[in-house]
Amino acid sequence: MRVLLTGAGGFIGQAIGDQLRARGDEVVGVDAFIPQAHRSEPESSEGMHRLDVRESADWVDLLRGVDVVCHQAAMVGAGVTVADLPLYAAHNDLGTAALLAAMGEAAVGNLVLASSMVVYGEGRYRCPTHDLQAPGPRPLEALRAGRFDNGCPCCGKVLEWELVSEDAALDPRSSYAVSKLAQEHYSSAWARQAGGKAIALRYHNVYGPHMPQDTPYSGVAAIFRSSLERGEPPRVFEDGGQMRDFVHVADVARANVLSIDAAAGRGTGSLAAYNVCSGRPVSIREVAAYVADGAEVPVEPTVTGEFRSGDVRHIVAAHARAEAELGFRAEIAPEVGLAQFATAPLRATTSS
Repeated sequence: MRVLLTGAGGFIGQAIGDQLRARGDEVVGVDAFIPQAHRSEPESSEGMHRLDVRESADWVDLLRGVDVVCHQAAMVGAGVTVADLPLYAAHNDLGTAALLAAMGEAAVGNLVLASSMVVYGEGRYRCPTHDLQAPGPRPLEALRAGRFDNGCPCCGKVLEWELVSEDAALDPRSSYAVSKLAQEHYSSAWARQAGGKAIALRYHNVYGPHMPQDTPYSGVAAIFRSSLERGEPPRVFEDGGQMRDFVHVADVARANVLSIDAAAGRGTGSLAAYNVCSGRPVSIREVAAYVADGAEVPVEPTVTGEFRSGDVRHIVAAHARAEAELGFRAEIAPEVGLAQFATAPLRATTSS
């Protein structure tokens, strides 16, 4: 199979490319190497096409003979201020639209898209008395007072978190989240208009070897690791009880490979979305402890009580659909993978 892989020089893109080539697929790797994602080009960039995904005219020749496009290229990060909006819209919204237009011109009909859990906004919550509830953003006065849990809008009781399935309401709450949902919408429209086949993979918290360190793309596991390497205990926001799903990059890559095969065999004219997660919820405090254990540093994480406005309290994914329809189930448990991550090689962060 011939696969065009955007973002091929990135953390997740490299892992996908490695797995595809290992099974004998031909990979056409493309990356713009934007400085926000790459402080230096990875050693494996030799032979990779350096193109901006927004320039659709440059893509058509590369797309000739391609069976599936695996679209990983995106501007990521929190995107918490309005000043971020043009940047995310340009790279993610316009970039995806331009790529889809080029796919139409080259008659490539299969797409696997990297999406994100951030399209859900808050997770899924239930009140013991009033059943399912959809809490709004947590009030600043409550956060400042150390009341971090979501309360029931009806009675004020603490809401209990539940797994979020792919049919949950979508409620993006940052520039990045809005752009990822826009990518899904563009892909869905393309699938209908072009008779294409599209799969969107909603990644949860991805970590693993060759993750960028000390950049806006780092992720909390890499931030904890950096603290330990400086001889400092990891600093955990809120009370550390925030529940998340951490999924190893090798599992994410395998989900993409399975999706590439599934895209080639699905019906036309639609987009299907899947959570890509470990299926093993962990608290942020546990994440810090697992990384510290792997580093063999006998320190307890510092629970700061600090918070970031706009952060969600709990977001944990249901994995049943991906297992049933893609045959994907994560193989690396967070307590194992996060401990290994403490000493895994990371991407260089100095400019070349």
